[in-house]
Amino acid sequence: MSKLHNILLQLENHIPNLEKTNSKISSSTIGWQIDHCLLVINGVMSQLEISNPAEFKSKFNLNKLIVFTTGKIPRGKIRAPKVVTPISIATVEELKSNIEIAKNKVSKLNNLPKNSFFKHPFLSDLNAKQTEKFLAIHTKHHLKIIEDILK
Repeated sequence: MSKLHNILLQLENHIPNLEKTNSKISSSTIGWQIDHCLLVINGVMSQLEISNPAEFKSKFNLNKLIVFTTGKIPRGKIRAPKVVTPISIATVEELKSNIEIAKNKVSKLNNLPKNSFFKHPFLSDLNAKQTEKFLAIHTKHHLKIIEDILK
C-alpha cells in the first residue's frame, strides 16, 4: 500500500466530522478540506494520465525546492485555484465516492511513464514521482488543518 493510499485512508476517517469547523483555524469546514484534497488528487491524477511525457520540462524552481525539502506548505499564503475549490457542500456519499475514485487513480500511479507530468501553478512541471510527493505534502497540509480544527 502506497504512502498516498494511507493518507487517503486518513482523509476518509475524517468524513464523519465533515460539518465541524473552527474559525480560529480556518473559515472552511472539515468537509471542505477533504473535498478540496480530493479535487486536487483526482484532477492532478487525470492530468498525469493525459500528459505527453515527451513534453515534460524539468527546471529549477525555488518554491518547489522549499516545499519538497521542508515537506510543508506555508499555511494561509496561497489560495486554491478555482478549479480545485469546492463550490458546494459535499455530502458523505459524494466524499466517499470521490475517495474511491482517488484510491483507484493513485493505484495506477506506478504504471504511468516516469515523465508523465502535471503543470503546477507555483511549482512548475512535476513528473510522476514529484507529483506523488506533492500530493502527499499537500494532503498532509490539509490533514494538519483538520486535526487543528478538531482540537
